[in-house]
Amino acid sequence: MTDEAEKDILATIRGLIDEEHALRSTPEGVDERERARMRQIEQALDQCWDLLRQRRARSEAGRDPDEAEIRPASEVRNYPQ
Repeated sequence: MTDEAEKDILATIRGLIDEEHALRSTPEGVDERERARMRQIEQALDQCWDLLRQRRARSEAGRDPDEAEIRPASEVRNYPQ
C-alpha cells in the first residue's frame, strides 16, 4: 500500500511533469530562462524518482522507508529509468 510520503512524492512528480509539458508545448519555443527551468525540473524529477525507488526498496527489504534520503542531483543523474 502506498503511504502518505509516497503519495506526496508522486504528487510532486506529477506537478513537475505537468510543468515540463507546459514548457515544452510553448508554440514559440523556450527561452534561456525556460531552458534553465527545464534543467531544474529534470534534476528534481531524477531526485524524486530515486527517492521513491529507495523508499520502495527499503520497504520490500523490511526496513524503514522513512530513512531514505534525497541524494544530490549529481549522484542520481542519468540513472536508467
